[in-house]
Amino acid sequence: MNRIRRTLLRSASALVAVAAGIIRPAFALAAEWNKAAFESKAVGDALRAIGATDAQPSKDVSIKAPDIAENGAVVPVEVTSGIANTQAIAIVADKNPFPLVANFEFGAGGDGYASTRIKLGQTSNVRALVKTADGKYFYAAKEVKVTIGGCGG
Repeated sequence: MNRIRRTLLRSASALVAVAAGIIRPAFALAAEWNKAAFESKAVGDALRAIGATDAQPSKDVSIKAPDIAENGAVVPVEVTSGIANTQAIAIVADKNPFPLVANFEFGAGGDGYASTRIKLGQTSNVRALVKTADGKYFYAAKEVKVTIGGCGG
């Protein structure tokens, strides 16, 4: 009974979000996601799976993350895109076992901004990749040092 109720509530919430134009119907019940990209164990494979192998550096992509993260389990990351027609923002942590840690897709006219917390197992470059409506990718990167127990590392 509880399982049925949870499914109905989740479906109702998704329908409200679709009706309000917040999310596209394909994403309403997480029916669509790039499994190959999220399961990739190498940065190159993850970039290939999302189509970002030819990403170009851009000063219009801003990544805000701490220089030193005392707790690698919760590292706040904010990405802002000043590029017109931003369609998606992906976050890649180069040294994570599964480098693609987030992928945000935006509807037409959406702001190119994403904020989340990621997990880093060790000091790593964190990349923000921005996809435009014409399929081009741009990126910015920042090294985040992870300390062990706040004592350096």
